[in-house]
Amino acid sequence: MKLYENISLKHYNTFGIEAIAQNFIEITNYSDLIEIFKSHILQNKNFFILGGGSNVLITDDYNGVVLHPTFKGIEIKEKTDVVVLLKVYAGEVWDDFVDFCVKNNFGGIENLSFIPGNCGAAPVQNIGAFGVEIKDCIESVEIFNLLTGKFITLSNPECNFGYRTSVFKNEYKKNWLIVSTTYKLPKVSHNYKTHYGNLNDELKKYEDINLQSIRQSVINIRTSKLPNPKEIGNAGSFFKNPIVTTEKASELKNKYQDAPVYPISDTEKKLAAGWLIEKSGWKGFKNGNVGVHSKQALVLVNYGNAKGNEIIDLSEKIKESVFEKFGVKLETEVNLL
Repeated sequence: MKLYENISLKHYNTFGIEAIAQNFIEITNYSDLIEIFKSHILQNKNFFILGGGSNVLITDDYNGVVLHPTFKGIEIKEKTDVVVLLKVYAGEVWDDFVDFCVKNNFGGIENLSFIPGNCGAAPVQNIGAFGVEIKDCIESVEIFNLLTGKFITLSNPECNFGYRTSVFKNEYKKNWLIVSTTYKLPKVSHNYKTHYGNLNDELKKYEDINLQSIRQSVINIRTSKLPNPKEIGNAGSFFKNPIVTTEKASELKNKYQDAPVYPISDTEKKLAAGWLIEKSGWKGFKNGNVGVHSKQALVLVNYGNAKGNEIIDLSEKIKESVFEKFGVKLETEVNLL
């Protein structure tokens, strides 16, 4: 394993927040995991697992150990005429994995194209976009307990997936590191999900609807709305889309006919956090180093040398404003360090 001291995390988080980690360990293979366990380096210390850094806000220097898994690989475990089982390791870049699947005509995750981050973090958030969540494709997740040296594999039901959450944000948050995820994907499918948002409109530019055109349409939409973290620091969607009662959604829809409302069940509906924030007057807001993106109100940005607490302060003001106007509570999606 590679151990560093007092390393800057600025280039390890897409918000571009400057902070110093007391210790930083790069994990390149399974042997590194065993070595970390045997060394007892994590005993009685704070530690945090940092993947691609695309869904984290660093609020201060970290007095502990940052673990950075970089081991990569995509393995075909099983293949039939209908489905394929793919094992992907934690350090693999998520969009590289999506690209691999689309090029090999493995369906199911094309709607999740161009989401930043690494594959190890994807199950934690149960990432989703354009009507698709990865819980629908995950077969199992392999994890490692850093304090006991134990590997276990969780089945899909054991992962307890929910909207932008999982067992990895709760019971298995503290000591466990995701090593790999196995996906079950259809080899041949025309059951594409194109109804969500403006994906169907974008697809009209292409002659055929297939994995490739869906992937490119998603990329087109995301690049037109979302800022490039290499140019403007951000972590994508900062807030979850709130889930409210059907009565609350109807009340909102009666008052604002243009309010986006998405069905969850007979008793619950999902609202668009970006719409709520925009209607509360925050879209394009800028104050010093921090602001709300001009094209997507769901994205908070670092325009320069913002501190993590400046981003937090802005997010709290937005929450208060939305609740005051709509009576809806927003929840933070990004992880705080």
